[in-house]
Amino acid sequence: MDYKMTKNLIHLNQDNFDKEIVKSTTPVIVDFWAQWCAPCRMMGPVFEELSSGYVGKLKFAKLNTEEEPVLASKFNIMGIPSLLILKGGKEVDRIVGFVPKQVLKQKIDSTLATI
Repeated sequence: MDYKMTKNLIHLNQDNFDKEIVKSTTPVIVDFWAQWCAPCRMMGPVFEELSSGYVGKLKFAKLNTEEEPVLASKFNIMGIPSLLILKGGKEVDRIVGFVPKQVLKQKIDSTLATI
């Protein structure tokens, strides 16, 4: 039950993390996930669907916690899926667990209004 990634999603790793997150002038929402995690696989299509509505306002990125455990631990990821909204590499909001599309959209919109 894998899904296709669109060009709106950035796949994060050690090599591109600083460029895409820390040095980004645009806020970023990062989906910390793993292939074996059923709620993560449910969240993936919702996350991808929302990404097209925020072009230029919010970057959408995914980080596989199995492939990048050091980056996951840097943000104290204890449960997945965890969605972190970051500005300048600093966490401004966090959503843990699966949330429906409308709930995630409201959370994103309210967070963007404050940063």
